[in-house]
Amino acid sequence: MRRTSRNFRIRGAAGRHGPVPLSRRAVRAAAALAAGVLAVSLTACGGDDDGGGGGGDDKGKASGDTGTTVTLPKLDGQTLEVAAVWTGAEQKNFKQVLAEFEKRTGAKVTFVPAQDPIINFLGSKIAGGAPPDVAMLPQPGAIKQAVERNWAKPLGPEATKELAKNYSQGWQDIGKVDGKQYGVYYKAANKSLIWYNAQVFENAGASEPKTWDELLNTAQMVYDSGVTPFSVGGADGWTLTDWFENIYLSQAGPEKYDQLAKHEIKWTDPSVKEALTTLAEVWGKKDYLAGGPDGALQTEFPASVTQTFTGGDQPKAGMVYEGDFVQVNIGETKAEVGTDAKVFPFPAVGDTPPVVSGGDAAVILEDSEAAQALVTFLASPDAAGIQAKLGGYLSPNKNVPESAYPNEVQQKMAKALVDAGDDFRFDMSDQAPQAFGGTPGKGEWKALQDFLKNPSDVAGTQAKLEADAAAAYGN
Repeated sequence: MRRTSRNFRIRGAAGRHGPVPLSRRAVRAAAALAAGVLAVSLTACGGDDDGGGGGGDDKGKASGDTGTTVTLPKLDGQTLEVAAVWTGAEQKNFKQVLAEFEKRTGAKVTFVPAQDPIINFLGSKIAGGAPPDVAMLPQPGAIKQAVERNWAKPLGPEATKELAKNYSQGWQDIGKVDGKQYGVYYKAANKSLIWYNAQVFENAGASEPKTWDELLNTAQMVYDSGVTPFSVGGADGWTLTDWFENIYLSQAGPEKYDQLAKHEIKWTDPSVKEALTTLAEVWGKKDYLAGGPDGALQTEFPASVTQTFTGGDQPKAGMVYEGDFVQVNIGETKAEVGTDAKVFPFPAVGDTPPVVSGGDAAVILEDSEAAQALVTFLASPDAAGIQAKLGGYLSPNKNVPESAYPNEVQQKMAKALVDAGDDFRFDMSDQAPQAFGGTPGKGEWKALQDFLKNPSDVAGTQAKLEADAAAAYGN
């Protein structure tokens, strides 16, 4: 599971060359909204049998279903394959959406489990003459690569119409390449959140921090109480890019963020040095990381969550950073979101808290009436409403009712996402060429894993990041 992967960063409307820089006022307003929404004491229900972030299946059925808002063709006898990197409860919940599409159209849809990087996975499938009909791509850079390789097919008029009806212009634009619409962002992520074990905080006398300095003080209080402060899923490099990006966005500001995302400034820039130095204030304290740096590098993202919310009041860690989708993994423990597991916005490192977003877009690889119908369905509130009620999911679709989400936590997150409109920033590594920002063992993922192991080597890390970025971007 990745971003599935990633954050709810506030950014400008993005086109082919990345997001349009926002005014600091717009970023501050959106960040304030997210912070105000999430800083409250949460009173949500716990996980359900589907592994979602909260119960309330009946509530979702009673008040959250959108009914039928989109007309789909009859597709009896037609078959489709949909590829995505989703696993576990996330995959299970998405299959319920596909089942509804089958019910309405008569088509048969098969889910194809993919691996990161999905572009490489798809390349192998295409080379073998068996591409999936639709792929869920987790990066704007991956959509661009699929278009450049002539894999992706433009959306037809029905899908484009549905997208325009339900999405802000910014979310439409990040699915475009050279002005043509190729992607429907079916799933979004708020990646500027830190989840914590409520019992650990209570025992330590700690409260939710609002600034980076307060976070460091909170970590020390948790440590002094006998619990390791942070769980880090360092085996998955994308979690480490998210740590960096939140710090960088808040500290360097949106303009620099946009420039670095497009490699208009180098990774040897002083702003990167400052962000890495700040990050080392956590990563550089071995006793602050569950298992130390070596243990963190062997911990995959799902385990980084579950080990924070198991073990009673002596879990392996008191806090874990990642996005709203953490609720899916909390659902695999006995902890209840809002009671045992609570959340606060990623603290402000600079003037404002960061708000970073990620997402997964449906892209057609094999054009057909059935493939176009499926993407049209995924652009509708009908599809998003099904997965919303299962928990651990957010949609940028503005016409999904808040009541479709199973608990107050997710309802607030969804409202903040939609209310942000075009004022969001997409995950930086997801905008990069996949060779740099989205490949295990390479580029940014590998450089930050090495930095986690040796946080004193700021200059060396910058040099490696810049060399890899220059090769990937070609500039």
